[in-house]
Amino acid sequence: MAVKDKKKILDKVIYSYTTSSNELEEENRLLRETVKNLREELERFKSPPLMICEVKEISGNKAVIRIPNGNEFFVNISSGAGKLKAGDLVLVEQKNLTVVEKIPTSRHFAVERFVIVEKPTIKWKNIGGLDQQIHEIQEVVELPLKKPELFKKVGITPPKGVLLYGPPGTGKTLLAKAVAASTNSTFIEVVGSELVQKFIGEGAKLVKEIFELAKKKAPAIIFIDEIDALAAKRMEIGTSGEREVNRTFMQLLAEIDGFKHLGDVKVIGATNRKDILDPAVIRPGRLDRLIYVPIPNLEARKEIFKIHTKDMKLEKFNLKLILDKMEGFSGAEIKSVCTEAGYFAIRDKRVKVKKEDFLKAIDKVKQEEEQEREYKHMFG
Repeated sequence: MAVKDKKKILDKVIYSYTTSSNELEEENRLLRETVKNLREELERFKSPPLMICEVKEISGNKAVIRIPNGNEFFVNISSGAGKLKAGDLVLVEQKNLTVVEKIPTSRHFAVERFVIVEKPTIKWKNIGGLDQQIHEIQEVVELPLKKPELFKKVGITPPKGVLLYGPPGTGKTLLAKAVAASTNSTFIEVVGSELVQKFIGEGAKLVKEIFELAKKKAPAIIFIDEIDALAAKRMEIGTSGEREVNRTFMQLLAEIDGFKHLGDVKVIGATNRKDILDPAVIRPGRLDRLIYVPIPNLEARKEIFKIHTKDMKLEKFNLKLILDKMEGFSGAEIKSVCTEAGYFAIRDKRVKVKKEDFLKAIDKVKQEEEQEREYKHMFG
């Protein structure tokens, strides 16, 4: 074999070894990087989680932060946290609460996900037995929204809000929806107990944004059902939960105080327990017009009964007998009686509803109310 040919073969062998060596080195490099990444990920898994807190105040390289249970601490800010201001959300170490970094997130709720926003269609004629209450709410809510110039001419300021109080099922929500419909207002319904239970640490901010939403959708009515859950008298503010409820309540008062008297947003509160309300919420300038919504009397029961049976086919019977047996019933219970009586007729394959259907329906509603009272007594 010629020297020239031998040299070619040798060059090929050397090239092959070189190529293989390069490939092995590249493979080793990739494997080293993979091992390094896995080790870093393992260390991240071992590291304790960071806590989300709110910055209340900044003082040099230190800050006052509020942790999720409502307690506040004066802590250090790490150099990598960046520029902070009051209201920012930050991540802090759980052991010493040092601020590690700022969370670049929106401070606003998608507030319409947490409240009921609607344009009600309930008419005044759909509400029976509450003529006096309708007249009062028309004076203090409907008239200022429809004719604000009238109040300017006379030189008086209408109430900013109304408190509807009375037993459950008597028509407080219906009154609020009807006045929203009559003024073509957006109806924003908030349940006080849900606000307290679901939004620990966030209640005050949500209240603020609910009022901002109302201003954007004005004319609007903010209806706060079970307002006593937010605005009950408190002898002491001990636990973090009680402090949070108090912060939410104070924000509610601040928002009501911030309204102009002739603004086109009104606040209507509703409660079954006026006796436990904090006097601050019903003082002049806030929800200072109180409207009692009672259990219906005989004449009111008759009106309510006629409203709920106007589309039903009824056999002739002594109406007073049925009305007397519903003494002490709320409007909601009278509606339930009419619905249940209709079901008794359907089960019997009839289209006409008889006296016996109503009597059985009354007994059923009474029995359900008794069971509910027993349940509340045992577990309430």
